[in-house]
Amino acid sequence: MKIIKHIFLLLVLTTSLASAQVEFNAKVSKQKLGVNERLRIDFEMNQDGDNFNPPDFANFTVVGGPNQSVSNSWINGKRTFKKTYSYFLAPKKRGNFTIQQATIVIDGVIYKTTPVTIEVTAAVDIPKDPNDPQYLASENIHLVAEVSKTDPYLNEAITVVYKLYVSPKIAVDNWNEIDTPRYNDFWSQNIDTQGQKVQNGKYNGEDYRFLVLRKTVLYPQKTGKLDLEPLTLDIALRVPTNRRDIFGSVLMQRTNRTVSAGNKTINVKPLPETGKPLDFTGAVGDFNFNVSASKTELDATESLQVKVEVGGNGNLKLFKLPKISLPSSLEVYEPEHKENVRTNLSGMQGSISDSYTVVPQYKGKYPIPSISFSYFDLKTESYKRLSSDEIIINVLSGPSNNATNNNEALGGNIGKQAVVLNSDQFAFIKTQTDFHPIESSYFFKTKLFWSLLLAPFLAIPLAIVVRRKKASRDADVFGNKIRKADKLARKYLSNAKKALGKKEEFYIALEKALHNYLKAKLHIETSDFSKDKIEDLLRQKQVEDEVISDFISIIESCDLARYTPIDSVTMQEDYEKAAKTISLIDKQAR
Repeated sequence: MKIIKHIFLLLVLTTSLASAQVEFNAKVSKQKLGVNERLRIDFEMNQDGDNFNPPDFANFTVVGGPNQSVSNSWINGKRTFKKTYSYFLAPKKRGNFTIQQATIVIDGVIYKTTPVTIEVTAAVDIPKDPNDPQYLASENIHLVAEVSKTDPYLNEAITVVYKLYVSPKIAVDNWNEIDTPRYNDFWSQNIDTQGQKVQNGKYNGEDYRFLVLRKTVLYPQKTGKLDLEPLTLDIALRVPTNRRDIFGSVLMQRTNRTVSAGNKTINVKPLPETGKPLDFTGAVGDFNFNVSASKTELDATESLQVKVEVGGNGNLKLFKLPKISLPSSLEVYEPEHKENVRTNLSGMQGSISDSYTVVPQYKGKYPIPSISFSYFDLKTESYKRLSSDEIIINVLSGPSNNATNNNEALGGNIGKQAVVLNSDQFAFIKTQTDFHPIESSYFFKTKLFWSLLLAPFLAIPLAIVVRRKKASRDADVFGNKIRKADKLARKYLSNAKKALGKKEEFYIALEKALHNYLKAKLHIETSDFSKDKIEDLLRQKQVEDEVISDFISIIESCDLARYTPIDSVTMQEDYEKAAKTISLIDKQAR
């Protein structure tokens, strides 16, 4: 009994020591920082692993990384290994936040880091170090939101223009939108800014270059104070250093900077209640109103078009047109709504219309009464009403209906008697029958009866075969590992396609897809990856040299993307090249 206890304790100690050998920790550069400072977090492990998954970094913006480093050293015959994934974070707001766990798979076991709590305080004074790249960037690049009017009326057009000002002292390589404003309480439309050129201008009295990044037209849909969310960019740029090259030119240093246009508050005024018409539907601007008929003389059963149109400058897409009122002897169809509206920095311009198709049934003259349209005029800050002229439709020939014609020609229903229908008028039309089938069918001893009865017995051997195959598949540890790697490769390749345009996220997913594909195809672990070994194994699989060269170049692109700016076109080319190369390897590998 004592021997069994000793063996059990020995096993527990051995397991504890084995698990203690693997270390996977999260380390931060500081646990308290200002909202205008940055934080570095390192995920360190002492053994190589696969499928590293960082936390989502809620309440932080990733402004750099992941940067990957590997340290492998031998001291007194003992190997020391360390692999690190580093991220640079910028807080989005003040408060106490927790960076959740990162995970990684080492030797088939999932390891997790301990959550880290970070305190973000109000902005702190950053030392004005002229040699600090971050300080130089903050002083020489600015994102500005220019709002045309901060106190508009409800449904009055305003514009927001975002300009990026860059000092001649620095150079911008690339930028990405990391937070796009959402105009929840506004009707909004972006104006095309493609082809905008860099211009020269002034910022705080100094010479700057600027570029218009975005123009947006807004129509407020609520009154009161409304917030415009800021546009935030992650900018890759180069700042000067105090060093020079052999030709005397100033050497530049690469850095990243997050800039924001800041929050803007719009105080939207309600439309005045004094003088507001009862039929007012929310039209705001400067408009004209017209009601027209395609023809005023026609025969019965012919058709004409009656068009109700409002044109001008204002919120044309945000109100309803008035309805026309026609005599009952004129058959009217649902109107066809058309919009001929263009939007520029001054708002919506153009016209909207409702076209009614009208078909007269009887001979006579029929009036289309005058209708009116009311709107709020921004120039006079008062309500205005526009009215149409009465239109007479003259039906020259067709069946006569004297009572109807006389009444409707006067615009009313004088002496008109309603037609009363009997409740049993359509009693002779039967919608259901009382018939019964002559022969009745029975379920017992039919083919379906015997099929359902014998199906469970026939399914038993099939279930046994499926169960044995599943057990055999589950016992195939190596095969399961390969299948899992192949599934992960396809998953990460799909994630890379979804992340096109986001450099770090795209190349991380693409690199994981390539690594898992190699594990599935060549049966090698991540720690054994080297370009020479990959080339040898692919040649053994009889893959063409050109395809091998393309595959190696994709892996090199993933490594290079961490340190150089990459545009969306290059990312699309790398994705297509990766998908094509994997497909060719699948076809050629023996």
